[in-house]
Amino acid sequence: MVDIKVIGARSGNLEIAVRVAGHPDRPAIVLIHGWPQSSRAFSRVMQHLADEFYVLAPDLPGVGASRVPAASGSKSLLARHVRDVVQACGARRVVVAGHDVGGMIAFAYVRGFAAELEGVVIVNTVIPGLEPAWSKVLSNPYVWHFAFHSIPKMPEVLVSGHQRPYFDFFFDAISRTPKAITDEARDAYARDYGHVEALRAGFDWYRAMSKDAEENAKRIEVTTPVLNVRGDADPGPMRDYLEGLSASGLTHVRGETLEGSGHFAAEEAPEALARLLRIFARDCVGAV
Repeated sequence: MVDIKVIGARSGNLEIAVRVAGHPDRPAIVLIHGWPQSSRAFSRVMQHLADEFYVLAPDLPGVGASRVPAASGSKSLLARHVRDVVQACGARRVVVAGHDVGGMIAFAYVRGFAAELEGVVIVNTVIPGLEPAWSKVLSNPYVWHFAFHSIPKMPEVLVSGHQRPYFDFFFDAISRTPKAITDEARDAYARDYGHVEALRAGFDWYRAMSKDAEENAKRIEVTTPVLNVRGDADPGPMRDYLEGLSASGLTHVRGETLEGSGHFAAEEAPEALARLLRIFARDCVGAV
């Protein structure tokens, strides 16, 4: 069993909790969680990668052990906070992998600091503003929560005190294997968003998406390799996502389908996801 430690890293006035495993002299893989999860979602993935890589998984500001929220849910701002964590932890030869909102942050990270990254992996998410996937997601009635979470203040009022059943709805609805997200994990995520500031931090990620879309509308050429991963039970054709990423300026982007997974890849298919990450990171950094 790999030893996973939790350390603190500073980003401005924020203290961010980071799960770390592996030796810091090795190339780094940085794992960014999404909603409604925390860094604990990557625990099993970290176990599979720490023999070869220095693996970091921060709790995003305001969530879990990172108790102070960021100034906004802007993905470019959150990318800067993650970058500060990467630098504070001494990570080098860095590959960033983000799931859900974490994938949006990974996209902002490579757009802002491409020269500092060896590669980027975007898992099971749509990037705000990138067409045709973005418009299709916003018009999909089954993705109602994007609009609901964007409403000021009201989601906190309705969800506070009901985190566990509210999160359960999503774990059950958009996973291929709901039991893969255990009761223990579900209880933990409810605690990780157990105070109003944590809920506000998570909902602010959605409130910022229209602004994110405006920022992403500007084409920026990026030559860093990018891998887009989608679970085989996650809806939406891969070509829509690859088309948008390429049109945004990513010149080396490709897709992989993750077998045996719905939306929550790190828990539904941790070995398969770790295998994809390992192969991609090796390709990016060379022999380890």
